Amino acid sequence: MGTRTPDMRMSLRSVVYGPVPSWRLGRSLGVDMVSQPDKTCSFDCAYCQLGPTRYHTAQRREFVSIARLKKELDELPPLELEYVTFSGTAEPTLAVNLGEAITAVREHLPVPVAVLTNSSLMSDANVRADLRLADVVVAKLDAPTEALFRKVNRPAPGITLAGIVGALHLFRQEYRGRLALQMMFFDTNKSCAEALAALAREVAPDEVQVNTPLRPCAVQPLSAEAIGRIQRVFGGVRVVSVYEARRPKVDPLDVQETAARRPESWLERPAHAGLGSKST
Repeated sequence: MGTRTPDMRMSLRSVVYGPVPSWRLGRSLGVDMVSQPDKTCSFDCAYCQLGPTRYHTAQRREFVSIARLKKELDELPPLELEYVTFSGTAEPTLAVNLGEAITAVREHLPVPVAVLTNSSLMSDANVRADLRLADVVVAKLDAPTEALFRKVNRPAPGITLAGIVGALHLFRQEYRGRLALQMMFFDTNKSCAEALAALAREVAPDEVQVNTPLRPCAVQPLSAEAIGRIQRVFGGVRVVSVYEARRPKVDPLDVQETAARRPESWLERPAHAGLGSKST
């Protein structure tokens, strides 16, 4: 914990990875429709497990063809899954063919589809249309002010907190699936929990996921006790915590491909007693 992931090129051979033991979604097969050797994202979050963003962009384009995705889905062995989740090395909504990819997954696998998004492009009506195809959308919201947003998430030019919050309100009205807000807490924003709770009550998600960086990165995680205190300010909203969630045992199809996108959390290791208590 607390060690920045090296800034390096990733060697990625596949679009589909996992399954992983998601604390939010259980046994989850990952789909990475960006899959670039250099980290490409609309944010450069202070706590990112994949290190610094090399290509900072808010421009959507096709990174991976639907034909390639379908080929990999065709080749999958039988798997016990609870979700297929669009996530990975970058912001999933940067892929302009995200909606087609969700449809392709639905045609191949009889399990619900989730998208983990940093919310940066949700002001785009086409992005929201793509996200409405998913059963679950987990949207990031880490800061209640523009200044803190720029410090924590370090967005690409043109992206504002006001635009994101407005888009979340609009998406909540349009969307019939399950919407969760994920909030990542660490020393920089832990004092803003009440303000973030107020924003959450305005957006009215189905749940708030209270998280802290448990994978190796540039910042220290908060302790379970500190996260517990943060949870208590979210009155009137269903809250789940990274420390309390179940983690099923899973065996990934390819350990290297999975680890390149999702470094192991210490809570997923056999022994982790005494960890997670350094930062309060």
